Amino acid sequence: MSQPWVLHVDMDQFLVAVELLRRPELAGLPVVVGGRGDPTERAVVSTASYEARAHGVRSGLALRLAKKRCPDAVFLPVDRPVYEEASARVMQTLKDVPGAVVEVLGWDEAFVGLETDDPVATAHELQAAVLGATSLHCSIGIGDTLVRAKTATDFGKPQGTFVLTRDNWMEVMGERPTTALGGVGRRIATRLASIGITTVAELAAADDDLLASEFGPGNGPALGRLGRGGGRSRPDDTPWVPRAHGRETTYQADLATPDEVREALGELAVRVVEDVRAEDRPVQRVFLKVRFAPFFTFTKVRKLAEPTYDAALIARTAYDLYTALDDSRPVRLLGVRGEMVPPAGGY
Repeated sequence: MSQPWVLHVDMDQFLVAVELLRRPELAGLPVVVGGRGDPTERAVVSTASYEARAHGVRSGLALRLAKKRCPDAVFLPVDRPVYEEASARVMQTLKDVPGAVVEVLGWDEAFVGLETDDPVATAHELQAAVLGATSLHCSIGIGDTLVRAKTATDFGKPQGTFVLTRDNWMEVMGERPTTALGGVGRRIATRLASIGITTVAELAAADDDLLASEFGPGNGPALGRLGRGGGRSRPDDTPWVPRAHGRETTYQADLATPDEVREALGELAVRVVEDVRAEDRPVQRVFLKVRFAPFFTFTKVRKLAEPTYDAALIARTAYDLYTALDDSRPVRLLGVRGEMVPPAGGY
């Protein structure tokens, strides 16, 4: 008898896999996609092939460090339009499955909710459909909640499947550290350890009042549910409506003077306004992100007196936030984000 299941579809080494379709001669080699493909520049790894990962190269690692860890790696520039087109074909393939509810999470992953009496066979059918439509492989986690399905995916990589349900969640996850859960990083894990919680099983059994006292009345119990693999059991295909648009740049040479910072913020603000105009919703709050050399990052925000599309005003507001930091160190990175007014009827 059919019952509802959640399948988490995650494309294997997506950006690299797309590149290999155009450069098949690179198959089996360590390949790194990031920045402009130049490991001497300031940029980070977007995706690394499994061969590169074996050398410790991972997403978010500086390209120069990736080159140091894997000197023989082939470095390729990020090509957003190509990845977006490939992603669109993947997601449309999933949406074409009869009865499927698809919640898109990004370029390379989505939740698929459907009813089936054999979720593993259905997952294999989905993998075959995606491969046939795109020549790209994916891994699929199968679960009775979104958390369990997403967690299961890593156990099936690459090109495989894995099932996590209420029945085997604790058997598979219980003795693992809390960092094995998506959303629990080192900082949260350290705070959990300070109250005697180091494993998934301990988090699952923790008292909500204890968790609330450490993390707040909302976040605390939510962490407990995460430890039990709970949460939503059905994906939501409601179209995502962005709250903000932002642009940021890591500069190849540090910005050394306030005038250089002012000019750079002006350029970022123009690009932000282009993005928010496409949404037809003006900016009501301006966020500034600034990273001073070598790696000190600050984020500040200011609400505008009135919503605006005025790039000069947005840039000026961001610059005022910068000067309020009263920090003369060279600037490595700048980011400007504009939070828009809500759409009619809210989010």
